[in-house]
Amino acid sequence: MSVKGMLNDLQSGYPVQEQLMPVLFVGHGSPMNAVEDNPFSRAWEDTGRQVPRPRAILCVSAHWETLGTHVTGMEHPRTIHDFGGFPRLLYEKQYPAPGSPELARLTQSTIHRTLVKLDSNWGLDHGTWSVLCRMFPKADIPVIQLSLDQTQPPEYHFELARELAPLRQRGILIVGSGNIVHNLALITFEEKAYDWAVEFDDQAKRLITQNDFNGLVHYEKLGEAARLAIPSEEHYLPLLYTLALKNESEPMRFFNEQITMGSLSMRSLYIGS
Repeated sequence: MSVKGMLNDLQSGYPVQEQLMPVLFVGHGSPMNAVEDNPFSRAWEDTGRQVPRPRAILCVSAHWETLGTHVTGMEHPRTIHDFGGFPRLLYEKQYPAPGSPELARLTQSTIHRTLVKLDSNWGLDHGTWSVLCRMFPKADIPVIQLSLDQTQPPEYHFELARELAPLRQRGILIVGSGNIVHNLALITFEEKAYDWAVEFDDQAKRLITQNDFNGLVHYEKLGEAARLAIPSEEHYLPLLYTLALKNESEPMRFFNEQITMGSLSMRSLYIGS
């Protein structure tokens, strides 16, 4: 079969539909949100009910960094418990959603900026399953993950994410999962946010509302609050994947607008209708 024929075959499994799927950014915070009943997990449940049912889900999680870009291509991705020191209940939690080798290959063919490699080892890390188990608890929607190339700067990720736009027309829900403010070294167990965390979270909200995504791509120009909010980029980059997929006239709304543990912004974003 020719390359064109193979692409047509992959696309036939996810035909173009009239409705454009929304795009989400989810501040995922503690893995305990997967098993606790709290305002964050309830908002995720509400969001799952509001989203048109996806044919499949592509998640960009803060917790899968690689050399180069990879996509999970297995039929049955494992539930990865990539954390320590939590109650046994959390380690027993499984999210047995199927994978989609077909969507993985379609994602490969959709991205031209780099060679995307199929991965058969990773699975679903807690940046993905802790959120999806509340949004889609039946685990009956295929899920794949796209990795973060840790060698590349934010502008690279933003431009790569733009290439995923055609998947929205094929019933694919794209989810970025991280945190806008994420500084674990400075967390506190008091529900009082640091001033710098509030400052950067507010800056990010303003820039998102103004569609000033360039300002967020070059966050290092935003001052000391940005430096403290983003000591490393892996939790911030999934936001850029979401913003890159927004059409200028699309509606959007925020949810879970709260900073917890002093230095974790749970701010989340729903783009689309």
